[in-house]
Amino acid sequence: MVTSNDNGRARRDAPWMMRTYSGHSTAKASNELYRTNLAKGQTGLSIAFDLPTQTGYDPDDPRARGEVGKVGVPVAHLGHMRTLLDQIPVGEMNTSMTINAPAAWMLGLYIANAEDHGVASQQLRGTTQNDIVKEYLSRGTYIFPPEPSKRLIVDMIAFCADRVPKWNPMNVCSYHLQEAGATPVQELAYSLATAIDVLDAVRASGQVDDDRFPQVFASISFFVNAGIRFVEEMCKMRAFVELWERIGRERYGVTDPKALRFRYGVQVNSLGLTESQPENNIQRIVLEMLAVSLSKKARARSIQLPAWNEALGLPRPWDQQWSLRMQQVLAFETDLLEYGDIFDGSTVIEARTAELVEAAQAELDDVLALGGAFAAIEELKGRLVASNTDRARRIETGDQLVVGVNAFTETEPSPLGGEEAILKVDPAVEAEMIADVQAWRAGRDAAAVGAALDALRRVAEDGGNIMPATIAFAHAGGTTGEWAGALREVFGEYRAPTGVAAAVGVGGISTALHDVAERVKGMAGGPPRFLVAKPGLDGHSNGAEQIAVAARDAGMEVIYQGIRLTPEQIAAVALDEDVDVVGLSILSGSHLELVPETLRLLRAGGVDAPVVVGGIIPEDDQTKLLAEGVAAVYTPKDFEFGRIMAEIADLAAAHRA
Repeated sequence: MVTSNDNGRARRDAPWMMRTYSGHSTAKASNELYRTNLAKGQTGLSIAFDLPTQTGYDPDDPRARGEVGKVGVPVAHLGHMRTLLDQIPVGEMNTSMTINAPAAWMLGLYIANAEDHGVASQQLRGTTQNDIVKEYLSRGTYIFPPEPSKRLIVDMIAFCADRVPKWNPMNVCSYHLQEAGATPVQELAYSLATAIDVLDAVRASGQVDDDRFPQVFASISFFVNAGIRFVEEMCKMRAFVELWERIGRERYGVTDPKALRFRYGVQVNSLGLTESQPENNIQRIVLEMLAVSLSKKARARSIQLPAWNEALGLPRPWDQQWSLRMQQVLAFETDLLEYGDIFDGSTVIEARTAELVEAAQAELDDVLALGGAFAAIEELKGRLVASNTDRARRIETGDQLVVGVNAFTETEPSPLGGEEAILKVDPAVEAEMIADVQAWRAGRDAAAVGAALDALRRVAEDGGNIMPATIAFAHAGGTTGEWAGALREVFGEYRAPTGVAAAVGVGGISTALHDVAERVKGMAGGPPRFLVAKPGLDGHSNGAEQIAVAARDAGMEVIYQGIRLTPEQIAAVALDEDVDVVGLSILSGSHLELVPETLRLLRAGGVDAPVVVGGIIPEDDQTKLLAEGVAAVYTPKDFEFGRIMAEIADLAAAHRA
């Protein structure tokens, strides 16, 4: 029923926090974008960092080549954080930072900047994503092995409980699990297992007294995905609410209803955004927004929406404005916020929610029996790749319809299209940022930096809380690459499992793949040797994994070593393995830098195998790559794995001829 105030008028609930996930090029350009978006009615910041920042490298590191400022903003030192937040009142702003492996460092920079402006850490509100398990399983911006990574998360949670009580130090992220193919049950179970693993570690660390543990439990927030099956997705959110309260009461003894609330932000599904007929993405985004807003009991605390053209490249400010206006129309023009939960008593909703709760609890119990999320990374990765393979095969066979892709493909020319439909980062940004970080290093007190770095390294070795030394290093003028480099020395680095072997044959082998498999059996010299490689720092491996699975199902011998390889490493593997075809997967926008360099090194090393490229690649860039000598370019619209594998087989046969 409608609730009323004393004047008899309908009383509206406060709307959720409205964000747009943004950042690119430089801290200065991103700050201008943030202030523009806030002026348009955005109510919170959501900072996207570039890949070098996310993986702990400075802009002048050779491994950062081609990636600087492409998918987010580079933040290498305190000066960048200061510029990024210029004229934004950090004591009043709620800031979400999508950062994981270097989350402690970014929070340290954020606190140091606030202190420089006279704002105490106790005033700060916001969130660091800080979920390394989903990085191992889906997103790929991890640095350190599981146990040291868990330790960093625990240190942040304990520090925030004492010094930054309004901050959410961990935002358990099921979003990328769905992007990697997770079913609703898997999304529920794996994210809750991650939260349990971390909370158990916090309790075992002895850094938080028992009487303050409910505060810690309440500080854990979630970042969730909402797909196109919006009834099921809404039931998933109601299941999250029920399961989280059960975990709090039964496992941790939390009784305060406020502390038991399932608090989550959401970005709706990017996996379902299409390059073909991208205008259809508008209605997809709106429908997915409804899944996390219609049910008051399970309503998101913050929402950020992708833009209609994110399957093509970086959105423009106008595109982000459109997504923000979708939220504002729902919140301020409709009557949604005037009612209680409109689904209470619905037998359909309650039954589906109960089914999800039961299935997710069983899956969660299975993960816990495996030792928890951190211990079960390889098993969970295999399950996700298998789920994604099943989804991809359903689309390929037409069992799952995607409008404009495998159904209703007739179309008119779009007035929204053209080469100006996406934002492209100026290549000169990289040189600018290299000069910037080198000038920063030259202008600081080297002795103070060295002493702070030594102190940081000692704390990492001795097991003390990492945060005070991190903040001190930020104040001293340290850089992202130096912070991560010191911890790499102590903790080492990690290579996550690919999960490809677990997915071969999953979802059934299509007739087209079967035909390719039969054909390559009889090829002179045996089946084609196909190298699938991801150059650069891009961790979005879903496409590469599905190509590797399809190639194995098509009878090829596949070499796939995971993400974040240098062009030099790819050229060396291609030579050592005597491959017939090289496939490069890039989704970060660095294709014009990394593909020509990889081609050059391949040819210089005597590898003449044809090279194909897949990723989010604008049409004019496809032409440039073909002119460089690439044999074929595949983008998300190319969903027919049988056709792709047949073309790979053709290239391999021609190479051997």
